Amino acid sequence: MFRSVIISRLISLALVLLAAGTATAQDRRQNAPGEFDFYVLSLSWSPSFCEQASERGNSGRSRVQCERPFSFVVHGLWPQYERGFPEYCQRPSPRLDRNIMSSMLDLMPAPGLIFNEWDKHGTCSGLGARAYFENIRKARATVKIPEEFLQLSEAKTISPDAIEAAFIKVNPGLSSSAISVTCSSRRLSEVRVCMSKDLQFRACEEIDRRACRRDEVVMPPVRGG
Repeated sequence: MFRSVIISRLISLALVLLAAGTATAQDRRQNAPGEFDFYVLSLSWSPSFCEQASERGNSGRSRVQCERPFSFVVHGLWPQYERGFPEYCQRPSPRLDRNIMSSMLDLMPAPGLIFNEWDKHGTCSGLGARAYFENIRKARATVKIPEEFLQLSEAKTISPDAIEAAFIKVNPGLSSSAISVTCSSRRLSEVRVCMSKDLQFRACEEIDRRACRRDEVVMPPVRGG
């Protein structure tokens, strides 16, 4: 019996050491600029964001975005690991030129969002600011928005699966394993599309596992739609 206890303790110690070694390997990679596996292009349903901002009394901070008839806007292009993700890979982050920020307002209609995305995610891409935001524009151009969502004039109740199917239908090469829908309360929040470093659609199991589990979500109408 004494021998079995010793063996059990040795096995436990070996497992602890193995786990520590794995953690150390991950730590060496953690938040290293350019060291990631794929991107997530996050497209936010702007009307949901604006309704939530109004309910929380934050409408002033989102005034520029919410006074215009936006449908999907770019939240960000996020470097990802197969499990987890890096963030804030350079502290302090390199200063973002205001001209670059201004050039992105058609896709990301809030200066604060653009600066934050650069600090939190762009610094992990391994790219300079101009190249990173050019990548955002290329990624957004790769994804076609289904026509029925562009000028939504009335609130729409729809299943997350139907939203995914609409995107898959108009984007050749996009599969259900490369896209997920997120929700906040009962509203659609975002559509997230997984892309390789060269901006090709690719599967992403962990992102898919974080998808909205509601049977239906509401898409508030586009302002002026």
